[in-house]
Amino acid sequence: MLPRERVFAALEHREPDRIPWGEHSIDYNVYEDILGRKTLVQAKMRETQAYWDGRRDEVVECMKRDRLDLIRALEMDIVFCSAVPPKDYRPTPLAKLDDTTYQDEAGNLYRVSATTHDLMPYKRVVPADYKPPTLEALQEQIDKLDEQPVGDVNDSRWEFVHHCVKEMKKTHFVMLLCGDLSWPTFGATEEEGWMNLVLQPEICRKIAELRGKQLIREVRFFAQLGVDGIMPCGDLGSSTALMASPAIYRDMVYPWHKAHVQEAHKHGLKVLKHCCGHTWPIINELCVYDAYEAIQASAGMDIKKLKQTVGDKLCLWGGIWHEHIILGSVQDIRNDARYAFTHAAPGGGYIMGSTHSLAVDAKRENILEMKRCRDEWGVYPIRPEKFR
Repeated sequence: MLPRERVFAALEHREPDRIPWGEHSIDYNVYEDILGRKTLVQAKMRETQAYWDGRRDEVVECMKRDRLDLIRALEMDIVFCSAVPPKDYRPTPLAKLDDTTYQDEAGNLYRVSATTHDLMPYKRVVPADYKPPTLEALQEQIDKLDEQPVGDVNDSRWEFVHHCVKEMKKTHFVMLLCGDLSWPTFGATEEEGWMNLVLQPEICRKIAELRGKQLIREVRFFAQLGVDGIMPCGDLGSSTALMASPAIYRDMVYPWHKAHVQEAHKHGLKVLKHCCGHTWPIINELCVYDAYEAIQASAGMDIKKLKQTVGDKLCLWGGIWHEHIILGSVQDIRNDARYAFTHAAPGGGYIMGSTHSLAVDAKRENILEMKRCRDEWGVYPIRPEKFR
């Protein structure tokens, strides 16, 4: 089978020739470890500095070369892609306060994370003129949606997507990362935002309606780009529970998730949902999607139990612990693969991947062990007695 045929078989709950493999995010160190060269792809602060320096085209060329070379080198089956900054993109650099701290014009502080190497918000200034949204203003935006252009397929923002479709679609499943609707909060602070889900439900519901209708309008445009599927990336859970009540999700969010998927299916697109955290209270609702990725085992999302509960409705994508890829041993990877392949792969409906991503500090030997396990153990029919 071709890689794209494997993925479609898994999504349609058929057994392919072998388990497909894909990731939704791969950080720069993995490219460098596997390909043996420097890159600007997901290179965190180095990538940010490149944009500040006006080197947007260099970053995009790295994406075109290194993303596809890595997928070929590891024999992955899914090509993930996204919009890129437009031509001539050169944002104003933040003011550097010390080796790790930066400040924008509004006074917000940012620090380079020692863990992820990203430039992350550290201390935000609440604007003195902050005004919360109103029902009237939100409805006005909804009423004007149809007057707004959705996009231009020839815009330079889609340069990388066009490249992936041209170079890889004949053989691989091409997936576009896209926006999503998570919890429709608002407020001057994060705490206020979560409180408003309960204190201001009508406004939150209207925010969800606006975002949901925006997502639906984008689907036809995404189909015109020639991709096979889309991945809405929006987390709903923490490591211990949903971030908000299941009742709020079912009331404000789920109807738009369902409508988004229905619209995508009308245009021939599969929808593969990225969602971290504990999601058991709404797992039946997540079955509206074709696949569920980033199944966070450390948040109690046991892939064996998921297969038993919703495996006939939902393709499960994950199985190899994100934490083990970074901190664990080759034996940990083998144990994860043995468990996932035994319990989630039989009958199809399974894609191998990390329980989040191949992130900063992912060990080269552990990534190569993922490949070895898939190549040797992931051949159908699955035979757990051969997992040694």
